[in-house]
Amino acid sequence: MTTTAPAVPPKKKDFNKTPQELVTEFWDQFFVKKPGKVTRIFPRSLYETLLPPSQPQGVSSSRNATDSYLATVKECKEKVKRIVRECERTNEKFTDPDFDIEGDFDIRNCLHGLTHDADLEEFYGELVELYDLGAAKGNKKGAKSRGPARGAPRSAEDALETPAAPEGGKAREGVKAGWRETFSPGSVHRLDWIFESPQWTKDGYSSSDIKQGCDGDCWWLAAVATIAHRKDLMDKVCVARDEEVGVYGFVFFKDGEWISTVVDDNLYLTEEDYRYYSDEYDPTGKKGRKHRKDKQTGSEALYFSQCSDPNETWLPLLEKAYAKVHGDYEAISGGWPGEGVEDMTGGVSAMLQSNRVLRKDKLWKELVNSNGDFVFSCSAHGYASTRGSMANGHAYSILKATEEVDEDGRKVRLVKIRNPWGERSSWGIGEWDGPWADGSKEWTPYWLKKLDHKFGDDGEFWMSYQDMLDNFLYLYRTRLFDDKWNVVQQWTTVTVGWIAGYLNKKFVIEIKKGGTVVIVLSQLDERYFQGLEGQYRFILHFVLQDEDGKEQLCRVRPTLDWSSRSVSCELDLEPGRYEVLPKITVERDTSQRMVEDVVTRWAEDNPTKLRQIGMQYDLAHAKGGVPDEDEIITQRKEEKKKKEEKKKAKAKARKEKERREKRKQKQVQITINVPEGATVDTSGAAANVEAADKKEKEKVEEDEKFEDAVEDKPKDHEKKDEKKTAVDSKVSAPSSSKSAGEGKKTEKVGEKKEDISVAEEKKPAEEEKKDVVGETQKPAEEAAPAPALATEEVVEEDLSEDEEEEEEEPRIEYEEGKIPWNAVCVVGLRVYAQDPDVTVTLATPSSEEEGASLVVDHNAVGATI
Repeated sequence: MTTTAPAVPPKKKDFNKTPQELVTEFWDQFFVKKPGKVTRIFPRSLYETLLPPSQPQGVSSSRNATDSYLATVKECKEKVKRIVRECERTNEKFTDPDFDIEGDFDIRNCLHGLTHDADLEEFYGELVELYDLGAAKGNKKGAKSRGPARGAPRSAEDALETPAAPEGGKAREGVKAGWRETFSPGSVHRLDWIFESPQWTKDGYSSSDIKQGCDGDCWWLAAVATIAHRKDLMDKVCVARDEEVGVYGFVFFKDGEWISTVVDDNLYLTEEDYRYYSDEYDPTGKKGRKHRKDKQTGSEALYFSQCSDPNETWLPLLEKAYAKVHGDYEAISGGWPGEGVEDMTGGVSAMLQSNRVLRKDKLWKELVNSNGDFVFSCSAHGYASTRGSMANGHAYSILKATEEVDEDGRKVRLVKIRNPWGERSSWGIGEWDGPWADGSKEWTPYWLKKLDHKFGDDGEFWMSYQDMLDNFLYLYRTRLFDDKWNVVQQWTTVTVGWIAGYLNKKFVIEIKKGGTVVIVLSQLDERYFQGLEGQYRFILHFVLQDEDGKEQLCRVRPTLDWSSRSVSCELDLEPGRYEVLPKITVERDTSQRMVEDVVTRWAEDNPTKLRQIGMQYDLAHAKGGVPDEDEIITQRKEEKKKKEEKKKAKAKARKEKERREKRKQKQVQITINVPEGATVDTSGAAANVEAADKKEKEKVEEDEKFEDAVEDKPKDHEKKDEKKTAVDSKVSAPSSSKSAGEGKKTEKVGEKKEDISVAEEKKPAEEEKKDVVGETQKPAEEAAPAPALATEEVVEEDLSEDEEEEEEEPRIEYEEGKIPWNAVCVVGLRVYAQDPDVTVTLATPSSEEEGASLVVDHNAVGATI
């Protein structure tokens, strides 16, 4: 699917061409002839004075699934220790130079994305234009901003927007314009200023601690609530801190590797400081203290997420760290709960559509999850904003699944679910209002005691298993991995055609120990470099088959195209070799900016933000197996330079050959001008020739030195030198009135003349004199020309090769106003197995016919793929 571009005037049809020629001509213009992808925002030259960053590299041999995590945790703890030592030395609390929300308060790079301001300007401009157009026609029409953003919903069915959160004396979400959110916090302060008695946790982590703030990150908060009851999982994310210094270290999972980050303890508050905008008489400071106490103290004062306890701090700091690694708070607005769980656990999530579940008992066993291998979350959807009293387009956490026996001995399957708002909205929206809802008839004293449940407006509610499947359209199942698992991954880039089909690259998996295997095909997480995603959105599929291709073991496609960061399958495999055939479909939105356009514009408009997001982009693309396009361009430039140098050397050789030919002609002219029967003093002529040759040799050497000195100067200098050479050539033209020595003046040559060439050039003149005057030459002199002839043959051979050299490919002129198709995707295959010897290799097709295959099972491309 391709988003409709602005209307272009129809091109006049050429009826001198056949219809097939016209179609072929169209497709020739439709596709770019040199497909490629920006893999480096900043060229190497910009890093020359900097230490090279440690870049994660893909691997093709296995390692323990916890190795990357343990190494990253160690790095994070060492980073926190260094910061603490430095703060003790300077006697200052830590301020994060990379995410300084206090210093950035007016600039707002920590709040908003790279292209945020420009997108808002375009949106409001379109809104005004459409309003004026509608008013002129007496019919006001709505406006839509630049098409849907990457990750934004296309319809109510696909939406994961955050509905209006509960009101509590302040706006509970940022202002939305089009698909952009604009945040307007009032102030920034440190924890010890905001909280009366700040504590990291009180009675440990709990899902009941979580309350959503002004960001649209309900999906991520639902993921946090899903793992909050598991202390082992929460401690895996929050790995180091020094609350006195104000430094906190976290680790997250990104594109198959663990990364670490640190943040300071500055947080955004909803209210501005007292007398921030206008002065007020307050000699005792009483009004200022009251303002701070009422509006800037405790968890309720925070602008973004908060803990329900007034002094608990773990959640807003975790959210800040998550926003930092993605660039800003806007980057984490809107998403899927499963992806959030992946990012904090390193697991693999799969989306399940509840109305497609085949074996409900099998799913129930995974939900009960007695061994802790899985965690679940869910989301509700529909065209209406609510479903009963639940919010649609909203993410929820699944906290517990249990099967209990009622008073009559019947088994009842119940699920405990939580809304990340932490409370109902002012309209009573946010919790289930059907059977097993708070206050429903199902809650007898027997069940209240059995499930230890208490009614309250806390975001938590129970419902039956079947009601959950009926009311939550999507479930997110995340498989967790411990040190029993090994992982291997391989990354590459592929050019994606306009017609959907299985790619001509495939991954080969070799399993030596049978058992459960999890296979994940993923693309780079664009949330880390929003604004630089480009115009193409890729949707991943794959087929797993045996090495012979005789049996397909699984076919994987995304449950929802709009959530295609990765697709995966889990199955039991016997030892052997297997093939993964990827298929990537693509949608193009020409209203989105191309990467190269963003770079050239924001390098001037907002260089600070471009440095931040550009570095994220470069690090993401620094995967093993992903070619460095900037390095390829550098290599091409070097090759071009070598070709130019070779061409220049051949040109010099050609000039040298022409000079020798002219010298021969001069010698012949001298011989012809001698009167018949006269004698010539050959010794004097020989002396003149030798003197002329010596003079010519010195001139050539001087000219070569001059050329070396100016070869890198601008072309206008080179043109002046060529003009001077042409004048010298005219002056050195042969003349019958000149002596042999004067006739030796020739044009400048480009290559130093060897002594053997001088001897060869002297010899023909002496032989011609001998024929005229009848003198006899010595045998040694007769043998002299032989080496020179060999040299001439080499030069002529080189020159003929130069003539046969292929010309550069002509520049292609594309139709004005149309951007040719250029879809290139970075994909990686990750395999988890309890086999330490599992490997993954990237294979190319064995034949052109195999590589050109567009279908599997001989079925044509479908209407929905």
